[in-house]
Amino acid sequence: MAIHILYIEDDTEIGSWVCKDLQERGYEVVWLTSGEGAVEAAADCHLVILDVMLPGLDGFTVGQRLKRNHPELPILMLSARSSIDDKLQGLQFADDYLTKPFHPDELAARIEVLVRRSGSLSGQPLEIGHLRVFERENRLENKLTGSEIILTGKQFQIFMYLIRHLGQVMTKEQIYEAVWGDPYLDGDKTLMVHIRYLREKIELDPAAPQILETIRGIGYRVKA
Repeated sequence: MAIHILYIEDDTEIGSWVCKDLQERGYEVVWLTSGEGAVEAAADCHLVILDVMLPGLDGFTVGQRLKRNHPELPILMLSARSSIDDKLQGLQFADDYLTKPFHPDELAARIEVLVRRSGSLSGQPLEIGHLRVFERENRLENKLTGSEIILTGKQFQIFMYLIRHLGQVMTKEQIYEAVWGDPYLDGDKTLMVHIRYLREKIELDPAAPQILETIRGIGYRVKA
């Protein structure tokens, strides 16, 4: 079954080559040059690629409407705006954020991850290493033993936030703001402590983590 993508981009030059590249990779693409009609067009799609700078309603507003009407639909934001504030604003509702310029192979790789992850939203578990994640049921299982892994509320929120951005390096600030809802204070060890306890539950060897990586000086990621 072909994957249907809704692509919203007003720049005709960028839009043309992105559409052509995605179609050559086997995707079915509906291309809109504004957010008008996006909610309706998204009904039959598997994923949305959304530019921030659009005529009329901006991409942030369009994205929020899309997520409100189609909460399980993955949204990938595209933008030349690369500030941390813009990224944080986009990631409040979007599942990924890619800055321009970008290589088509990177866009395709991120689409692949989002499409694969969205399978868990339809009831299919997501498998990461020896873990099986049932996102709709808020349940985590060790597939080697079949036993359930019990996480605290904060541990589960951290893990699911990283899974929603599978393969991406997320900063400590992004994770803290998403999970605790407060600004991250430099030097605060709260997140680090939660990560340590989370690893003790999900890693086969917490001293040599294979799932939840530390990216020194930046943050963390869950391997795709």
